[in-house]
Amino acid sequence: MKSEKSTIETSQIGQNVLIAEYCVIRANVKIGTNVIIHPNVIINEYVEIGDNVEIFPGVLIGKEPKGPDILSRAINFEKRVKIGDSCSVGPNSIIYYDVEIGNNCLIGDAVAIRENCKVGARCILGRQVSLNYNVVIGDGSVIMTKSHITGNTKIGNNVFISVCVSMANDNNFGSLGYDEKLIQGPVIGDYAKIGVGAIILPNIRIGDNALVAAGAVVTRDVEKNSEVMGIPARHIRYLPPVGRK
Repeated sequence: MKSEKSTIETSQIGQNVLIAEYCVIRANVKIGTNVIIHPNVIINEYVEIGDNVEIFPGVLIGKEPKGPDILSRAINFEKRVKIGDSCSVGPNSIIYYDVEIGNNCLIGDAVAIRENCKVGARCILGRQVSLNYNVVIGDGSVIMTKSHITGNTKIGNNVFISVCVSMANDNNFGSLGYDEKLIQGPVIGDYAKIGVGAIILPNIRIGDNALVAAGAVVTRDVEKNSEVMGIPARHIRYLPPVGRK
């Protein structure tokens, strides 16, 4: 069912699709089967929505990133978005162009995903999570409410990032302009766990199955299977490898 109060410019719509009132669906959008689109959703052109997806009110998919003179980083992106099967996108979330989201993901309320991001399958992004540009997240990872993932960050598979975690990617606070070789976010290994309110500084590597305690400030690399805590974070003990007790 498609509401007469919506603007629908695409014919690439699968079976059993509900498009509620006051939506705008632009040309060249592809929508799968059994999709529910709630009121006041905007989907811009060259967006592909998989099967069994639900999109809640106020969502914008396909926002074009702009580069006013105040930005030192050149903005490059492809005009495309792909959202996999069986995903849920919460109210008032914004997904920029050049984003790919895998199957069976939960995107919470008011999430912001910038350009050049890729989210794996079976991931959860909690309420008000923000992914800056060029973030890659592996399969099965969870990022909880109000955490910020900085640009040029890589997160592995089955990672857990708790609430209000912050990351940075530039030790020079922008004073040297944008050089991607220098401006790098963390690289977080598979099965790592980051506690509530932790802060991770630029270009830090956190190994597989590492644990960063709540409130820690991570200023140097963390070994795999290592637990760190404190300000600055220091090694406390080694943890059993994944799969061992």
